Amino acid sequence: MRNTAPFVRRPMSMTPLIDVIFLLLLFFMLSSTFSKFAEIELSSATAGATAAQEPTERAFIQIGAERIVLNGEPVTLDELSAQVGTGQALVSLDADTSAQRLVDLLVRLRGRDGLAVTVLE
Repeated sequence: MRNTAPFVRRPMSMTPLIDVIFLLLLFFMLSSTFSKFAEIELSSATAGATAAQEPTERAFIQIGAERIVLNGEPVTLDELSAQVGTGQALVSLDADTSAQRLVDLLVRLRGRDGLAVTVLE
């Protein structure tokens, strides 16, 4: 015997779907890591501005994705921070230099008294 009653479609409840979405949101919020981004001050040279005193020592640093050259000699990042003292450090970037590599270099040179770091374009 067949059921002759017409098929009645009941409206679908959205409550279980909303519950699942909130559970997923809660899971991803609790399982993610939030890293604190540091801020590095960059100052650009202005036209006509002169320094009160010219630095006596200059270090020319070329930085690439795989290399760091200090005054024409290849060095590592640890050796560079030990060799650069006071004066002025001019940093030249290769085309393949990443922003993280530059930040690593600037963090090593940050906070030294008497050292002025200039990033060349």
